[in-house]
Amino acid sequence: MREQDVHIEKLEQIHLVGIRVCCPAEEYISEIPQAAKRLDERKQEISHVTNPTQQMGAFVVEASSEDEEGYWVCVQVKKVGQLPDGMVSLTIPPQTYAVMKHNGPNTTILHTYDELHNWIEKSSWTRKLGAWHLERFHHFKNKEKI
Repeated sequence: MREQDVHIEKLEQIHLVGIRVCCPAEEYISEIPQAAKRLDERKQEISHVTNPTQQMGAFVVEASSEDEEGYWVCVQVKKVGQLPDGMVSLTIPPQTYAVMKHNGPNTTILHTYDELHNWIEKSSWTRKLGAWHLERFHHFKNKEKI
């Protein structure tokens, strides 16, 4: 385990605008990169983007309603303005996150998640499966190196 790679981050409220992906579980591995490509092609349509070179993914592990089902591929915005056609907005409340960096293809990200979850289990922290989980993508154009 790469425990030295795990750190804790407290984030204030975050506003996101992007594309919601809803599909059978086994299709997310291909659908998310397609949505990331579409978002990158249309990011100039979104107002108030804080970092146009970074995308964020958002999801709730144990969704409590249909509104929380799926995966959101987004960019962070200072505030939500007019939404482009086919896009949605999310406001993520202030939260504390355990953070670990993943390098490599999207097909191996579950291994990184296993390491992170093991670290959380051994620590004094508790995973909140009903809360928003975030992923930051600095490299999203090539699914072999995210």
